[in-house]
Amino acid sequence: MRSRRLRRSALPALAALASVALAAPTANAYQPSPADAARSDTITETSTAADPEPSQAGRQVEALDRGVVSVRSGNGNLVSWRWLATDPDSVGFNVYRGSTRLNSSPVTNSTNYLDAGAAAGSTYTVRAVVNGSEQPASPPALQFGAGYLDVPIQQPAGGSGYTYAANDASVGDLDGDGQYEIVLKWDPTNARDNSQSGTTGNVYLDAYELNGTRLWRIDLGRNIRAGAHYTQFQVYDYDGDGRAEVAAKTADGTRDGVGTVIGNSGADHRNSSGYVLAGPEFLTMFEGTTGRALSTVDYVPARGNVSSWGDNYGNRVDRFLAGTAYLDGARPSLIMARGYYTRSVVVAWDFRNGSLTRRWTFDSNSSTNGPQWEGQGNHSLSIADVDGDGRDEILYGAMAVDDDGRGLWVNGTGHGDAGHVGDLDPSRPGLEYFKVNEGTSQPGSWLADARTGQTLWRTASGGDNGRGVSGDIWAGSPGAESWSARDGQIRNPQGQNVGRKPSSINFLAWWDGDPVRELLDGTRIDKYGTSGETRLLTGSGVTSVNGTKSTPALSGDLLGDWREEVIWPTTDNRALRIYSTPHQTDRRITTLMHDTQYRVAIAWQNTAYNQPPHPSFFIGDGMSSPPRPTVYAR
Repeated sequence: MRSRRLRRSALPALAALASVALAAPTANAYQPSPADAARSDTITETSTAADPEPSQAGRQVEALDRGVVSVRSGNGNLVSWRWLATDPDSVGFNVYRGSTRLNSSPVTNSTNYLDAGAAAGSTYTVRAVVNGSEQPASPPALQFGAGYLDVPIQQPAGGSGYTYAANDASVGDLDGDGQYEIVLKWDPTNARDNSQSGTTGNVYLDAYELNGTRLWRIDLGRNIRAGAHYTQFQVYDYDGDGRAEVAAKTADGTRDGVGTVIGNSGADHRNSSGYVLAGPEFLTMFEGTTGRALSTVDYVPARGNVSSWGDNYGNRVDRFLAGTAYLDGARPSLIMARGYYTRSVVVAWDFRNGSLTRRWTFDSNSSTNGPQWEGQGNHSLSIADVDGDGRDEILYGAMAVDDDGRGLWVNGTGHGDAGHVGDLDPSRPGLEYFKVNEGTSQPGSWLADARTGQTLWRTASGGDNGRGVSGDIWAGSPGAESWSARDGQIRNPQGQNVGRKPSSINFLAWWDGDPVRELLDGTRIDKYGTSGETRLLTGSGVTSVNGTKSTPALSGDLLGDWREEVIWPTTDNRALRIYSTPHQTDRRITTLMHDTQYRVAIAWQNTAYNQPPHPSFFIGDGMSSPPRPTVYAR
């Protein structure tokens, strides 16, 4: 691990910050120290819990199974599976229906197989072939008989005047069996935007196996308000034991998955307007298998003076973002942040040996920064290695924080809603960043070099430009297309208008057989065309989440080959319905979940205003041979 310089002014605050492991399930098991006073200095710290960098090459990733799925396609079944980053480049695959091998020679040019004419419900397994030797069979394929798989969920009981609706979801291998489990957030129907007064019901986090078995339920309690800007939960294997943990902001009265109460179970810090502007704030790492609280620390930064965040009634003080980043180039760290309208504070945490330890804190109020860093945050964040040094940076709106907690760049274009980072222009080196803005004094949208923040092109100011998307959705123009709500054009990587603006400005998904991405909006997937869209999927009996944002609970390469699945809740809140593509492809790409930029994007997708994931390399028309990640599996 690289040594990190610790500022002298940070030492007293660090000494007061303790990690506490929760033990037996008794009420009030954790009584935290008073929250840290807000500090004026950026600090870089040596994380005492961080053990030496691993001897394996590359980054730590999950030891996933094949993720085989069988999706009904016409009169047959499309079988698809993962090509893992830990597989040899030359690996082939045999596909079996029952005990019958279907392919005459190993499949090497893709990771899917159409079993034409096969009966619905047929059982499939896949076996890797390495150096001519067939490996053991995969677990049986999950059956998507009607194009989807329902995962039963258990709706919490409502309260006076409100019920519960399934909201954002995330995935992680919670029990180390190679299969993803789903972590689901339940929001009450009286959830509030921070700008709105009113008391809300409690927020719950559930964990489910894909067969619907509920592993645990966490009740975040009355002192965590419900709404898109409050609870940003992260699911990732932070300590490298092969099982994912779950991290979230907690408070007095939070009850973990085994019944342990954090803090004071009887405390009620809500004011007459429903805001929680008093009382302690915590950060807790929960065990993925049980939901048990493993380590609880004071949330950093403390709220301090509410009005210092931009208003005095509690709107801007409680704007939270979260993510996961490989700050040392090998193992993941937790990112938790507060504020973006005025002050922005981004904090990195390591979870090692059962304890949370702070790695560094970036504070826009630091004497080592300056006023140019204030007010630059988005309602979302992105994580990527933008400078090519092997370690991740945090793209926090119109600024970026380097892997060591120091500011990397700020371009002064201010606050906005959406941002996209990826290889959006494969004709130039490095990554690009597309962002939309609020405010009449700033450009409506821009594309920048992700390493420097230098804008490559920008559009005229359009006021509150609330939506923007970037991705290669049309083969007729090289690279990604970018468009936004207040721009009437769709633009190529050089900023030139290249055709008809798409009818939706929301999410993206790789769904059909070609590498050009599709439009995901509401409960449908459409193929872009110069004269209009072609409908590829309309979700049946499902609903989008997050109100007018109309996002899925989660979308990403969760199962099967490199194409993306979409999860929507059913309209009755009794299941999460996972859709997987029925289309064949001739492309073979390593599972995107082993590309760590993409994988951490799945982790932060639930954060505030959800954004779609992007890999670290270009997938689209005319793409070069995709790279294979250098990783090791735990």
